[in-house]
Amino acid sequence: MNKHVLLAAVASLGISLTSGGVASAAAPPPTITWAPCPEDTTAECGTLKVPVDWDAPGGATIDLAVARRKAAGPAARVGSLVVNPGGPGASGVDFVVHGSGYFSAELRGRFDVVGFDPRGVGRSHPVVCSAALVRERPHPFIENQTDMDAWVSFNQRLRQDCRARTGPLYDHVSSLDVARDVDALRAALGEAKLTYYGVSHGTLIGQAYAERFPGKVRALVLDSNFDHSVDTATYLNTTAAHAAGAFDQFVLWCEATTSCALHGHDIRAFWKRLLDRADRGELHEPGLPDVPMGAYELVNTAFAGLYNPNWAELAQLLQAIDTGGPGPAASAQKDEEVPVSTPVFCQDFHLPVAGYAQYASLLRRQAPPARDMRYSPPALGRIAGCLGQPTPIPNPQHRLRVDATPPILLASSLNDPATGYLWTLSTAEQIGAEARVLTYEGSGHGVYGRSDCTTGAIDRYLIAQSIPAHGVRCPEVRPPLLAPKSELANGT
Repeated sequence: MNKHVLLAAVASLGISLTSGGVASAAAPPPTITWAPCPEDTTAECGTLKVPVDWDAPGGATIDLAVARRKAAGPAARVGSLVVNPGGPGASGVDFVVHGSGYFSAELRGRFDVVGFDPRGVGRSHPVVCSAALVRERPHPFIENQTDMDAWVSFNQRLRQDCRARTGPLYDHVSSLDVARDVDALRAALGEAKLTYYGVSHGTLIGQAYAERFPGKVRALVLDSNFDHSVDTATYLNTTAAHAAGAFDQFVLWCEATTSCALHGHDIRAFWKRLLDRADRGELHEPGLPDVPMGAYELVNTAFAGLYNPNWAELAQLLQAIDTGGPGPAASAQKDEEVPVSTPVFCQDFHLPVAGYAQYASLLRRQAPPARDMRYSPPALGRIAGCLGQPTPIPNPQHRLRVDATPPILLASSLNDPATGYLWTLSTAEQIGAEARVLTYEGSGHGVYGRSDCTTGAIDRYLIAQSIPAHGVRCPEVRPPLLAPKSELANGT
């Protein structure tokens, strides 16, 4: 028997050959035991065992929490659609159990929708830290070297605390680790190839999967992309531009909409006066006269209103801030362990800043693209939260190396304040011929469900692998007051 016949024979028996030619039994595929979910018995829940360290698969393991809703039309079922709702830190189990209306009836009829809590998140051995220590977090806006030193010290203490409470998994929660979990999930679902929808931080998982497992891709939708090639300066400049573009759309809407609480005002002049008052310490949180509102908090309030977007609510809130009117009360946090998603981001991005002089220089450089918004608050928070991160990190930035996959669909709105259009274009350029961009000519974070056009294009791609034409654009649907559909956490 020649070598090729021998290989075929042992493969048919579920046997593999080691490099030395010794036959060994192939590892059995991973399995999931499904049962009705406690929160909603119409969905199924289970766990999938995966190694803590994929480079040491014989070592410690964790149970990855998963959930699914079976296809409503079994006769027309295409397969399983694996979903990640972003964050980092959003629960895919909650997404499936509580968010059954996110996808269209057509998509739910054709796919088992499967969500999972990524390692270190939710029910999948979460990263936990002392709530008391978390409350010591310095202010995200750094004003001098003392502030920067405080952040480096805090981050070191937080890493030590979280690692002690979480265990070895703390160092293995990057999106590359999660992508390897997704391939185990694909196999456990009995799918030869992966069909996947990821939004915001979930796009990093899809990108990593396409790089590592190109031959196992059926269809990938990457909605509102992170650019995983940016350095510190590019990260700040592009996030600033994204926030500014989204604010511009709010201004245009308010100027043209009589129901806007600020209609009739010079919106940019009104905003500048608010910022000036915040700089002078004259503002407070709505309904909380003892809690000052600085410029960072004001800009962050605007950013949150641009996210979905919730323009009408944002205008009312800015008016209340201006007049000192009432607002929602803050909720208390108990002194207990709390989940923290920062390690995930810091294991995906190395964004070093050598000292305050460089930090100040970076802020000056990003000020022109930021315009009215000054900066992207979540971006500054991420930079601060990763200061002093030990290197090398598990999943450092690089230009994507994707080759020989089926077409990959990248979607984005023109005016996403978080993971904006510039990132989707640059990600598509890195992927190359396999990438196709779907542009929503509107605002908000995440494009699925924004219009019949965006939903239909994504559905056709996932169901029939029908890729949109090059340059396809979906008109904006106004008023853009749609429910927040993209994620459970901001994704900058």
